[in-house]
Order: sequence, then structure tokens, then C-alpha cells
Amino acid sequence: MGYGHYSVEAHRALTEQRADGALSDVFRETACHPTMNPRGLAMRESRDSAAHPESVAIVFALDVSGSMESIPHGLATKTLPTFFEAVAHVVPHPQLAFLAFGNAYTDRSPLQVGQFESEAGLIDQWLSRIHVEAEGGGWGESYDLAMYVAARHTAIDCLELRGKKGYFFMTGDETPFIEVNPSQVLSLLGTPLQAPIFISELARELVTRYHAFFLIPDPARAARDVVLPVWRALLRERCLVLATPDDTAVVCAAAIAIEEGAITDVDALRAHLAAQHARTGEESERVVETLRQYLTARVAGTIGAPQDLHRRTDAPTMRG
Repeated sequence: MGYGHYSVEAHRALTEQRADGALSDVFRETACHPTMNPRGLAMRESRDSAAHPESVAIVFALDVSGSMESIPHGLATKTLPTFFEAVAHVVPHPQLAFLAFGNAYTDRSPLQVGQFESEAGLIDQWLSRIHVEAEGGGWGESYDLAMYVAARHTAIDCLELRGKKGYFFMTGDETPFIEVNPSQVLSLLGTPLQAPIFISELARELVTRYHAFFLIPDPARAARDVVLPVWRALLRERCLVLATPDDTAVVCAAAIAIEEGAITDVDALRAHLAAQHARTGEESERVVETLRQYLTARVAGTIGAPQDLHRRTDAPTMRG
């Protein structure tokens, strides 16, 4: 997938027409849309084409539990065109896919999987098809399932043909479950998984295919329970604490520019924020602070590998 041409003007027109819409006006699905149902999923493909000869796969994996609904709403009504336009300056042929997840123990639509697309209308279509169930279990969300799909059910030419990793951005404000549950994989995807996959092992597998980031929407939620220590152990400096959920798209776009080598210091980051996002002053500085540690580690080449977690000891709230 991902063969269309992108128009930022067309994308902005889609978001602007519902800029004042409530969550229920934008996300109207009351169950998992059939095209996003992962049952029988083989691969979601990001492929090169004549229009996109050097495609780069980007996955937005969105926690759509009740506490996290402002992020998909902001993307759909305001910020996604700005993200795509900024990314295209450093990655000329991005292809974007959406995953959405909740809690596989409690939710009706715990895992939703879109296609990779390059065309504004199709990107918007997949985003607006998400069933924002706004439930969740309150003691963890199924981050593991989103990671599992990206690691094992995506085929991306940027990696397979050119050895270039894709990008995986996951939002959330809770700890993950300790392992991928084979019964959930069988129930939701219809494919057997012979044994559970421990979350640390899954993180190590994911980062062989994607530059994987976890975005916590604000400092208060990062400080809750052991959310920040657990995700910092799993994704290290690519676990980012936002100042506000409104910064999601800007931070993701800037992170790609950093990873691609277009931003190598704080001054260049500030210049990028001003030129691509019209961010200056406090709005710029809060993004700088979110990305400072990652930027330093990326330039120095010191980003760590995922660390092992131990059941209950490091993550006492994780089920398993």
C-alpha cells in the first residue's frame, strides 16, 4: 500500500472542516471497523512505487483508552497535516499507518490495524475509522499487541530493500502487560503463537525493525506508578515525556528529523521548530526539553538497548 500522492492542502482542508468537532463528531465508529479488524491479518505493507521510490514506513500506535483520547482527536482536527509536511522535508516518501489499541482483557475493540498510506484522503480515512472506545482497564493497556503487530505483521521496503528502519510512535500513560498472551493473539488475529513473548524480548525485536518511541502525554502521568521507569527501561532515551498532549505531532516530526541527521544540536532543533511548526518561545522550549535527552544520546551514539524487566519487581502493576 502507500501508492497515492500527498497534498498538504487537501489534508488541511479535511482537518479544518471538523476543527471544532467533538470527539464523537470525528470518530463515529461504535465498533471496530471491518477494514481495521486484525482477524486473519497477514502483513500490512509499506512498499516502494514509481511515485515513492524510497518509501519510509511510519506507524502511529494510539492508545485510545479514555484518558488518552485527546491525542487522536488532536491529530484528526489539527496537527497531522503539519506532521506530514514537516516529515516530508527530511523523508521525501513517508507512508503512514495507524494502529489503535485499548485493553484486551476488558475492551470490545482492543486492537485495530490500518494500512500504510501516502495520500491525504486515505491517511485521514484510516484515522477517522478508529473506534475510540474510551474505556481501558485502568491497570494497563495492550501496548504489547501493538508492538507485536509492528514487529511481526508489517512488511516494509525501507528495511527489506535498503536496510533502513521505519518509525514507530506509540502513545500511552500506563505500564504494559508483562508478556504477549498467546490466547489473545489467537482470538484477535486468528494465528497461533506457540509461547508468550516477554515484553523485554518484544521490545528488542521491535527495535530491529523500527526506531521505536513511546510518548507519555504529560509529566503528571509519567510520574504515576512506575510508568516512566518501565518505559525508559524498554525504549531508553526514546521514551519521551511531553509537556502536553498537544505537542504529540510536533515531537514526532522533530524526532524523525533528529534520527535522520537533519538536527544535530539544540539550536538546529529550535530552528526546525520555528521553520516547520511556527513554534517559538515557550511553545518551542517545551518541545526542546522533551527531546533534549534523546537528541544528546542520538548525536553521541549512546542510545541504549532495551533492558530486561523482572516480573513484579520492576513493574508491580503489570499483569503476568
